[in-house]
Amino acid sequence: MTARTSQYLIAAVFLVLGGWSLFAPGHVIDLAISEAYRENTFLTRFIMACFGSQAVLFGIMALVVRWNARGFALFAAALIPFFWFNYYFHYEVPVLTSIGMLDFAGNTVMFVLAIIGWRAAKADELA
Repeated sequence: MTARTSQYLIAAVFLVLGGWSLFAPGHVIDLAISEAYRENTFLTRFIMACFGSQAVLFGIMALVVRWNARGFALFAAALIPFFWFNYYFHYEVPVLTSIGMLDFAGNTVMFVLAIIGWRAAKADELA
C-alpha cells in the first residue's frame, strides 16, 4: 500500500464518522452514548455536530495535504491518548456504548494505517 493510499483511508475514517456526527448528531447520541449519560437536547446535538465538523475538516485536509514519514509518525503518536479515552469512557465510566466504540475501531484502523503510511513514506524518501 502506498503512503498516499494510507492517507486517503485515514481521511475516509474522519469523513465517515465525522460526517455521521455532523449530519445526524441525534442519531450518534442515541446509538453511541449509554442511556445513563444520554441527553439528546439541542445543545448536545450542536456540540456533537461541532465535533463532526472538525473531523470532516481534518478529513478534507488529509485528502489534500501530502504527508511525509514524519507526519505519519506524529499522527500515530497523537492517536495514543485517544485509546485511553475510549478505554476510560467505555470500561471505567460507561459513557460509550458498543456502537460508541466505533471510535476505538476508527482509531485502531487509523493507527495501523499511519504505521503503514510511515513505512511507505520512509521507503519513498530513501528511494
